[in-house]
Amino acid sequence: MIDYQPLYNLLAERNAEYWSAMLPVQIQQKLNPDAHGNFTKWNAAVEQLPLPKNPSIQLDDKGFKIGLPNELSTQELQQLDTGLKNLFPWRKGPYDLFGLHLDTEWRSDWKWERIQDHISPLDKRLVLDVGCGNGYHCWRSLGAGAQMVVGIDPVQLHVLQFQAIRRLFGEAPVYVLPLTLEEIPAKTRIFDTVFSMGVLYHRRSPIDHLTGLRDCLRSGGELVLETLVVEGKQGEVLVPEGRYARMRNVWFLPTCDTLVSWMKRCGFKNIRVVDVNQTSMQEQRATPWMTFNSLEDFLDPDDPDLTIEGHPAPRRATFIATID
Repeated sequence: MIDYQPLYNLLAERNAEYWSAMLPVQIQQKLNPDAHGNFTKWNAAVEQLPLPKNPSIQLDDKGFKIGLPNELSTQELQQLDTGLKNLFPWRKGPYDLFGLHLDTEWRSDWKWERIQDHISPLDKRLVLDVGCGNGYHCWRSLGAGAQMVVGIDPVQLHVLQFQAIRRLFGEAPVYVLPLTLEEIPAKTRIFDTVFSMGVLYHRRSPIDHLTGLRDCLRSGGELVLETLVVEGKQGEVLVPEGRYARMRNVWFLPTCDTLVSWMKRCGFKNIRVVDVNQTSMQEQRATPWMTFNSLEDFLDPDDPDLTIEGHPAPRRATFIATID
């Protein structure tokens, strides 16, 4: 079981006692067998993992690795492999765990490398990662010096995958909660840095999402926002009819200038576009740990610059901004 008391205590120190009081109920409502039919299976997979004592840890700007093969017995290594496979599919990573290379669908480490030199130092910051998946970037934020990191993701499997990694790592000021941004109390305004990586285009109201992110930040706080964009002028937005790259829930793909204008209207300052890149089939692909269709299957087989539907291929931009 994860001890959430340090999180509750820090929230209270930051004058968010109301959320601290709500959180135990929120967690219990979302993490139980009634919330998802596979919860018992996934929870058992976490519980069967070995409990290493004082594993060697690498968690810095060069990567994230837990343990060496000789730190677990042969039986424990088999338990590790079986337990992690029972939490399939793994989308964000990769993770190196006691010699086991968990090769996830996304090379999330590449995304981190693109932003780490642009964001403000995370030393002693309280960090929020919205839509964090299994928490990969939460761990990298801890490695960059954060005081505490809170990830939120409504998908139970992602939360249980995080708990698996945390069980292997040991106690740490990192938490992934089974929540959406809308379930954080309005105008909490306690976080020093907020990440929203690959979420905005899934929201029916991008302005509401931007406003919600702003209201999580304390004065002077920093937003790190990554989303799908298209090329074009200010005011131009792609609104796909039907699917985009076979995804059902893609609503708005703005140009960079359009998104900057949205952010300004939502009160963000000092807005910078620090990276724009077209997603490659080396960064997002099927692996033994995620064997379903991936980017290669979502693109036009005759023109990789187009999706299967004929839209511009996925192009991602990262924006950094602050609030007063």
